Amino acid sequence: MHPAIQAQKEFFATGVTRDVGYRRGALQRLIARLAAREDALLAALDEDVGKPSLEAYVSEVYFTRQEARFALKHLRRWTRPRRVRPSVFSLPSRCEIRPEPYGQVLILGPWNYPFQLVMGPLVSAVAAGNCVVVKPSELAPATSAFLARFVLECFDPRHVTVLEGDAAVAQGLLAEPFDYVFYTGSTAIGREVMRACADRLVPVTLELGGKSPCLVDGSVDLDVAVRRIARGKFFNAGQTCVAPDFVCVPQALLAPFCDRLLRTIRGFYGANPRGSPDYARIVSARHFDRLTALLPRGAESVGEHDRARRFFAPTLVRNPAWTERLMQEEIFGPILPCLAYDDIGYVLAEIRRRPAPLALYVFSTNDAFRERCVREVPSGGVCLNDTMLHLTPLALPFGGVGDSGMGRYHGKHGFDTFTHERSVMRRSPRFDFFGVLPPYGRVLERIKPFLGGRRR
Repeated sequence: MHPAIQAQKEFFATGVTRDVGYRRGALQRLIARLAAREDALLAALDEDVGKPSLEAYVSEVYFTRQEARFALKHLRRWTRPRRVRPSVFSLPSRCEIRPEPYGQVLILGPWNYPFQLVMGPLVSAVAAGNCVVVKPSELAPATSAFLARFVLECFDPRHVTVLEGDAAVAQGLLAEPFDYVFYTGSTAIGREVMRACADRLVPVTLELGGKSPCLVDGSVDLDVAVRRIARGKFFNAGQTCVAPDFVCVPQALLAPFCDRLLRTIRGFYGANPRGSPDYARIVSARHFDRLTALLPRGAESVGEHDRARRFFAPTLVRNPAWTERLMQEEIFGPILPCLAYDDIGYVLAEIRRRPAPLALYVFSTNDAFRERCVREVPSGGVCLNDTMLHLTPLALPFGGVGDSGMGRYHGKHGFDTFTHERSVMRRSPRFDFFGVLPPYGRVLERIKPFLGGRRR
């Protein structure tokens, strides 16, 4: 066993992390150190993915701080045992549910939001009383190094530690005896993580992705819809698991929608977004090449792509066929296919033929249209008349379904994910209300009415 993992197992066995005061102290240190280290974090994010400072602050710093503050505010209530009613068979007794930590948690982080998508589940795991090992993504090396330093400043290494490295390190960690695994990333790697966990019957949460559709009808204010779709699609250069993957609009609206979209992109980032400080870069040359391979002929880009600088211009594709590669794979970049439809039923059927997405977006003022889309398309979450904002309320669970993932977190849902709800019953040693023992004889006939049955 890795020495750091062994040290954590021994530390957890002392029971220190079960103390609510200890957990609160750890979260308070995290909040304080994050305030002191904001600038260093923003610099690391800029180095890794050229993330604009506003996008980085909102999506990485703000959300992490809010998650920690929310947990700190509610932790005492979350950790209290909950009384439940006993059954008639166990009277007299006292029954309760005790929220208890699993033990040792492994968090495997992604590269697109390399700080927040590690710290969100980390906050929940710490709030639940676990010890945690974090493996950040090697594709965001500056943020990975920052995470290693930051965690060391906030936590005892026997409580939380960061182990950096490549995919081989992640594979090695999956062979270690963790009590829970939390993975955020691609569906393909998610399957490998689940296979590794299945071999040892380790519970796992998978936060994956998919082709999140955006459905528009003729009742919307087109300018508002275009702005909100463009904001969600091109935030972090489209490298967001819940970014709109493609848009479907009525046939008559395709041309005006696309014209407004191109105009909106230029309004956001200028005629040449390569010079914009508000537009992120692609994480690596490999991912740049993957996006390039998806582009069909006739794609319309605002600006020129630049592989050396990992700049991939915002790109629109009009009316691709459902069978094209672009419509088969998750895009995860700043390419937006825009499809025209005459029959929304056909569109919904095409979407259902594909794996369930992480998010569904519907733009409409028509209640019947909205509810039909929500009812007929399964997804991890839904946002009506906007994109991505359903992630922001900590009272809402975040997670996928089917190929887009399993399990959920954020707020209390994150605490629950990393908590084993343990059933505890305390019986009276003196009296059995329902004291039935063998030999049973004709006892069943006498007690049937009491149990809600009928005598013969």
